[in-house]
Order: sequence, then C-alpha cells, then structure tokens
Amino acid sequence: MFKKILVANRGEIACRVIRACREMRIGTVAVYSDADKDALHVRMADEAYHVGPPPSAESYLRWEKILEVAKRAGAEAIHPGYGFLSENAEFVRNVKADGLTFIGPSPEAMEAMGGKMSARKIAIAAGVPVVPGTTEPLQSFDEARETASSFGYPIMLKASAGGGGKGMRLVADESELKSALEASQSEARSSFGDDAVYIEKAIVRPRHIEIQVFSDTHGNHVHLGERECSIQRRHQKVIEESPSPINSAELREKMGKCAVMVAKAVDYVGAGTVEFLVSDLDKSFYFLEMNTRLQVEHPVTELVTGIDLVREQIRVASGEPLSFMQADISMSGHAIECRVYAEDPENNFLPSPGRITRLRVPQGPGVRDDGGVYEGAEVSIYYDPMISKFATYGKDRDEAIGRMRRALAEYEIGGIKTTLPFFREVMDDEEFIAGRIDTGFISKWQERRSKPETDRETADLAIIAAVLSNASSASSNRTAAAVDVQPSKWAVAGRNARLRQ
Repeated sequence: MFKKILVANRGEIACRVIRACREMRIGTVAVYSDADKDALHVRMADEAYHVGPPPSAESYLRWEKILEVAKRAGAEAIHPGYGFLSENAEFVRNVKADGLTFIGPSPEAMEAMGGKMSARKIAIAAGVPVVPGTTEPLQSFDEARETASSFGYPIMLKASAGGGGKGMRLVADESELKSALEASQSEARSSFGDDAVYIEKAIVRPRHIEIQVFSDTHGNHVHLGERECSIQRRHQKVIEESPSPINSAELREKMGKCAVMVAKAVDYVGAGTVEFLVSDLDKSFYFLEMNTRLQVEHPVTELVTGIDLVREQIRVASGEPLSFMQADISMSGHAIECRVYAEDPENNFLPSPGRITRLRVPQGPGVRDDGGVYEGAEVSIYYDPMISKFATYGKDRDEAIGRMRRALAEYEIGGIKTTLPFFREVMDDEEFIAGRIDTGFISKWQERRSKPETDRETADLAIIAAVLSNASSASSNRTAAAVDVQPSKWAVAGRNARLRQ
C-alpha cells in the first residue's frame, strides 16, 4: 500500500480524497494556486505546494510542475480527482515514466473512450446498443443535412472531443441546422481545439442514467448499479439519485451487463462510469459515453451500496484485487445528491463568486456533506463554483426526499448566491416527487413555476382582502367569527429563501 499520495486537484474532491487517505493512514500532498493558498484542501493535507498563478492552465493543468512536486514530496502515487488532469492520457504516461502510480485507468483506455465517436465504435463492436448516429465527423453542411434527414428530426449535434455540454446543440428541424452546426463547431474548436462534430438521433423524453463500473488489474469487472442524473442545466447535472425511480431489477441487470461489456472492451482498471440515454416512453436504452474517472455524484452510489469508492480506487491502483465481486453488490435504500454551487438560479444559474460570510451545514441522520469550503472562504472566479456535494439517504425515496427537504431548510450560506433555493423548490415539486423527470426537467419546471405565479399572487391578495374585510366586519360586529389566515407555502418558502441568501 502507498505511504504518500499527491492529490492533483482542489476544492471538495481534493478534500474527499484526503479524508479517504487519512482513514487509510496514507500521507497526503496538496497542490495549490495563488487563489487557493487559504483553501480547505490546503489546510487538510499533510503537505502543500504552490504550483502557479490562479488560471488553471498556469497551475492545476501544469502536469510537469505537479510531477516535480510529487517527486520532491516523495509521493508514490497521484490521485487526479475529476476534471483538470483526470482524463489526460499524456499526463498518465508521464506519471508512469517517472516511476509513479496513477490512480485511474490506463492512457490507452482513456484515449479509446475519450473520443465520443471512437467510444461509439467500441460500444457497437461490444454489442452494446447506441443511439443511431454517425461514426465519423461531419465534413460539410450538405452531409449534415442529408444525414439528419435520414434519421429524422429532432437530432443532436455533438462535439467528438470533450463533454460538459460544450459543442452540443439540439436541432428541431432543418431550418435550425446550419446555424446550429456552425455554433457547435465553433464552440468545440474553442473548448477542445477540435471542431469535429457528429450527429445523433435525439431521444424523446430522455433520461440520463449511468452505471458505476469498477475493474482491477486481475481481470475482475463489476457494476454497482445506476444513478439517475436527468436533472441538468446546460447539459450538466445538478441533482442525482440512486436508484433511478424507473429502474427495475431487470433493467438494471441489462444496463449493468452492457456497462461491464464496455469496460472489458478497453481492459479498464479502476472506477469508471458508463452513461446511457433511456427513453421514458419504452425504457429502451442507448450507450452515450464513458467517463474514465470518478464522478461528482459518486456519494449516492456509496450510500446505497456501502462501498467507499475512493478507498477502492486506491486499493486497486496499489495492485490489490477488488474487495467485492458482482454477487456481493446489493443496493439498499435510496440516496439523493444536490450539487451546491455558487450560482444564481434566478439568473440562468450564472456563477456568483465571492466570500462566504456565513456557513451552517445541516446534520442529523442520513445527511452527508462533501464540502470544500469554510466560513470566510473565497469562492474564486477562476474555477468551477461548486461548494459541496450534499446528499441524504433514506430507507426509500420518500424518506430520502423528506430528509433532503429538512436538511436544505437548515442549510445556510451567506455572502453569495447559491443553488440552495432552487433545490428547496424542487424537493416540493409534484413532478419530481412523483419521479417524472427527464433531461428537460428544469426548463419544464421553470415554465410551471412562472405560469402559476400570477395565480398564487392573486390568491395571496384575495387572502389579504379577506383578512381586511373580516377585520372591518369584526370591528363593527364583535360576534363575527375569527379567521385564521396563513400565508401560502410558496410565499413562506420564498421569504425564507430570500432571508438565507
């Protein structure tokens, strides 16, 4: 087992890895930029080294500098977390060339699954269903028009390199195709240095459901069930849960087998996630992509399986076999995660950086907060504005929602805008409670939320008018019945949310 690990990341995921290392009595090395000199992960680690100025390209992405620090600190292995260098095959090759261990898959597996078109080809060869689409980049608008017509609209344009919604466009009909193609290629070029774009048939009312896989160097491959990740903004997840409200044991087994087939096809090692689109209409599912790293939403899988995925990553990277086989995996209860961001949900979820002036994290049974900040900490403009991965667990979905609702009411963050008010409203949303969710949930929720607002305001005004009327009657007739008036739940929730922000 390793004696010292360098964590090549920052924020909440760096803190998560450091905590796992502490439990395993492994020394930790943190890296930090100028902007993060007072960050929580720096305070938590046994050692911390400066790697550059705030821009990530000059600090956290400088793999030569990080390798230099690892050697100077005497680290034996590097955990990349997610983001930054976690899927950089060149970095992995250099880690190994320097005699260090990369806690993750091989560079070959990364490259095979890193390009969406190459990943599609591998999935097809493995016998895994994929969304109908092209396997080569589009060469012209005419080719795009011909291909889209053959599939039928709506279609999705997708950048071959990268993810996070960059270079992705939904096209409803041919009139939108030309401008969408140009925008998709332009965004792909600026984000990934590669303007290759391909077409997929858009699935009606799709759910985004992913399967957690784990493999070791001894040829063992297992899956740990699914996560429902359909609630997204800008094609990025904000609420995840496990198990999915629609998954049956039979569907889970089918998707799990397909996910393992993909992992085997690239000789995968470590924790990975195979993502699928699932039709809400007929439960048909299609391979989407594979993320060759730990996912942000891994806590919900940990809560329902009882398996520490980060600990297992470290064990597998050290050469040990998996501590479980497929027959050992069972899912118990239900878990929900809310990604708490420094974003303004009332302003299209735009980042809201600044200093945290107040922080009160809820506690109690079934509550987990994977945080990376503290009261007085600064949420930087330079990085992803995630504050914490906040999760609750219950014996079933209703209990998990109830716990999340209670905990969110107690969660206080001052000084910046956050996504907490959004989560509080969603936990009371009838469609969410019923499990009727898909990747278009937020836009539909916004429509539902804005449309009835006038009705709610009218109802509140009617109540006020009734109060005044009764008060007037009571003053002239003391025998009039008293009226117990309560403000609407919407008004109370809105008032409390404003007070917390």
